Order: sequence, then C-alpha cells, then structure tokens
Amino acid sequence: MNSELNQSNKALVSSLWTNLASAQSGDVASAFAAAMADEVQWHGFAPIGSLVGVDALVEAYWQPLIDSFGEVRRETHVFFGGESNGRADGDIAKDGRSWVTGTGLFHGVFAEDYLGIPANGEPVAIRWGEFCCVVDDQITEVYLLLDLVDLMQQAGFDVLPPAQGADGRYPAPAAGDGVIDQPADADESAYSLDHIRRFIYDGLNAFDEGELSSMGMVDWFDTDVRWYGPGGIGACLSFQEFEELHQAPWLVAFPDRRVQNLDAIIAEGSYSGAPGWAGVVATHTGPYLDQQATGKRIEFNGLDWWKRSGEKYIENWVFVDMVHLFDQLGVNLFESLR
Repeated sequence: MNSELNQSNKALVSSLWTNLASAQSGDVASAFAAAMADEVQWHGFAPIGSLVGVDALVEAYWQPLIDSFGEVRRETHVFFGGESNGRADGDIAKDGRSWVTGTGLFHGVFAEDYLGIPANGEPVAIRWGEFCCVVDDQITEVYLLLDLVDLMQQAGFDVLPPAQGADGRYPAPAAGDGVIDQPADADESAYSLDHIRRFIYDGLNAFDEGELSSMGMVDWFDTDVRWYGPGGIGACLSFQEFEELHQAPWLVAFPDRRVQNLDAIIAEGSYSGAPGWAGVVATHTGPYLDQQATGKRIEFNGLDWWKRSGEKYIENWVFVDMVHLFDQLGVNLFESLR
C-alpha cells in the first residue's frame, strides 16, 4: 500500500477520535460528519446492529455512550493501517480497500444505565475495537465492537458462567509498540499480511473435527502466547491455556466451524488484524458455557489483532460479539440482568 496514503488515512481516523474526545454533546455529529461519508455503513454490536448514516450512528451509538459514561476517555493500545487482502476466493473486486484499525479501552464513570445494563456509579474500562474503511479521505464503512459482557461483569452482573480464562485482562502490547504512527517497513508489512492470511485460511480451517492437534496451532502460536479473549471466555496466558481453556471447549461446541471470506485482513509492521461479520460459521453440536447443543447454524461476529515475532504470534486481542452469539442460541443476556 502507498505509505503516504496510509499515513493520511491514519491521520483522518486519529483526528476523528481526538475530536470526539473534545466535542460537547451538540458537536458530536459535526465531528463524525467531518470524517465520514453521509451514508457511512456502520456494523456494530448487538443489540444495536447495523446502521446507515452519521445521524443514525450518533443517535444509536455515541450519544447513549456519553450519556451513560460522561466524558469518555479513549485509551488506544493498537493502531495501524493497511490495504486489505482478505478474500480466500481471490475476488479482487471485493478486496484492495484501505483500512485503519484500533483497539483499547474507553474510560468513564458508569453514571446512567446503558442499553439496559444498570449503572453502578463506578469507574469502568470498556473494551473497544474498530476497523474503518477509508475512501477518498472519508470513512465509508466501520466495524465496531464493545465488550458488553465484560462491562456487565464490571457492573456486578455475571450473565455467563465463570470464564475458563482470566477475567479483566485486556492490556496493551508488552513491547509498547502497538500504536504505529510512523510508516512501518514495507517488506515486514507485506510478510505479516501473507503470514496472517496463511494462518487464517490454512491454519484455522485445518481442524479435522477430531484431534485438536490437527489444527497445528503449535506451528503458529508461541509457547508463551498471550491470548486476550472477550468477557465470558477470558484471557489465556500460554499456549497450553489457549488450547485447554478456549480452543478445546470451542471445538467441542462448534466442531465444523469454518472461517469465511473475511471483510478485511490488513497488516502493518509486525501487527495484523481482521474484522469478520459472520466471519466464522458453525453448527452448535456440543455444550458451550452451560448451553446444551441446539443444532443451530451459528454466525460469529468478531474482531482480531495479532502481534507476530518471527514466525509465531506472541499476542492476540480477540473480540466475539457474545450477546449476538447467545441470541442465536436462544438466550437473551439482557434478560439475564433482570
């Protein structure tokens, strides 16, 4: 990807986030409109879902957020951009677009109920992840998740069984190099993009629905990999924990799951990332988090970021829209709050 264009795109998204932090309630729409196309396509988390246009985005997403949490402060752990090469089917017409992505925490005080989650009046840190497609200096499409299960836990509500992994773990990269402000080495970026494509389509789809080892994750993940999963799953702080606490239960429940053509795959430097709405499709044929098999066909909405060191991934930040997932299993997690 053209380095100058990538830097310009990153500056656009960074400027939007900065302006949102300083905007008063009445200025929010102007901040979004300055960076986004009028008919921006916004793909969000349940129960909000998909929106079209700046006005809808402000009304359904941002205004309720600041109404509930006040002056939201954004902490950014990972930030980079790149040109997507994410289609397994080689459909160039649906690839080659420019994206900027980031993830981290929103800090605020939970002063008013949010989407039916009762406020506790305490400081909270809300996990956020976002991918923005930029065309001609405008954001035309967005994929965004907030970790609502983790927020529920912070508010004192356990709507899912205790996580197998560690709760409340969503740190910045250990090396402190996740925010890529300056152009990264082009060769390293290209290698990272090729590497993550092979991992996603050759590695993750290699499971034979029998032996866990058939996926060959040991070839892709470092022994000491840090895998930071969403609320309800938790963090796994070694490859052994990843296999035992997340991967094994996941594959028992969804053994035929397959990664689809993702909405984008990008990389810059040693970092890579991907959004996928219905990015994984599976049949629910085994128990998962106390839910017995439903036999239903399930679509997973998720976001991922990876940090590569040599030939292996040493850190992985993972979002799964758990509210959307459990809706498909016939469980309304917001009803569980009541």
